[in-house]
Amino acid sequence: MSRFHPLTVTDVRRDTRDAIVVTLAPQDDDRGAFEFTQGQYLTFRRDFDGQELRRCYSICSGRDDGVLRVGIKRVEGGAFSTWANETIRPGDVMEALPPQGRFHGEAETPPGAHYLGFAGGSGITPILSIIHTTLARDPAARFTLVYANRAVNTIMFREELEDLKNTHLGRLSILHVLETEAQEIDLFTGRIDAEKLDGLFSGWIDPTAIDRFYICGPEPMMITIRDALRARDVPQDRIRLELFTSDQPGRLAQAARAKASSDTTEIEASVTLDGRTQTFRMARGLPLLDAARAHYIDAPFACKAGVCSTCRARITEGAAEMLNNNALEDHEVRDGYVLTCQCLPLTDRIAVTYDI
Repeated sequence: MSRFHPLTVTDVRRDTRDAIVVTLAPQDDDRGAFEFTQGQYLTFRRDFDGQELRRCYSICSGRDDGVLRVGIKRVEGGAFSTWANETIRPGDVMEALPPQGRFHGEAETPPGAHYLGFAGGSGITPILSIIHTTLARDPAARFTLVYANRAVNTIMFREELEDLKNTHLGRLSILHVLETEAQEIDLFTGRIDAEKLDGLFSGWIDPTAIDRFYICGPEPMMITIRDALRARDVPQDRIRLELFTSDQPGRLAQAARAKASSDTTEIEASVTLDGRTQTFRMARGLPLLDAARAHYIDAPFACKAGVCSTCRARITEGAAEMLNNNALEDHEVRDGYVLTCQCLPLTDRIAVTYDI
């Protein structure tokens, strides 16, 4: 199971007023652990006055760029992002888990495939890594990017995207949608909604000609785009979504079913991590991750909201339900995988393994 490793900050570049790009270097012995797939993210941790915070930030460099970079956009009220934007300097050390995430997808695409990315704000970060890698490794591939922002001065990686267009002439197309600034074509002014997508798919992009879709940004935008693609009969396995925050509350009414399987107030849980299995008693109705950490098991986690998949494990005995799931695919759930931060056991005994 992955553990936190020190990464040395070698460069910090101000990208927009509210975002920085941080270049990181692992120690020599850890370089293999930080080889990444395009679209993956790093989970960082830092102590703030005795409270540990963990945050995920996507890798924005390509696999062949020879560097490890992440983009960090300041979030209003966000302790970690504010600290990073105001404090991080070259020479500092940040602690991170090795790269995780499956945004890129497991299915292979044919040479010369056409990709379509939708990004909103800082959602460009993992898609930028995919663009870098895809265009560099497949000289026949094409990529179309629809990028939504408030205004021109909030566009992350603006110059880098233009450089990519010039490097891969005719293979990268970028359509900017700006919420607060009028553009020559009305279609590209305002927010991405169902009406705008109708216009986009009717006159600009034929979704049936796209081999893979990548969507990353605010959840309402992502759901709107996904539903528009489904309405045009785009197969689900061609659509990839990456979500780091969620507006969906936990479905507490469902969780009440966890108490119905037995009259007892405690259950038995077994957790396998790094080849070691620990068994303990836990309160019924408590998320498995919280119970494991209360018993001093260093189980991995980041968002604790069911959106990043850092706490992914597989049930080997018993049954459970998840309060919220915005990270696992349907086939993963069928195969017994759960997000332990959202996992409520339904049986009197449950066993899970992180060694997957």
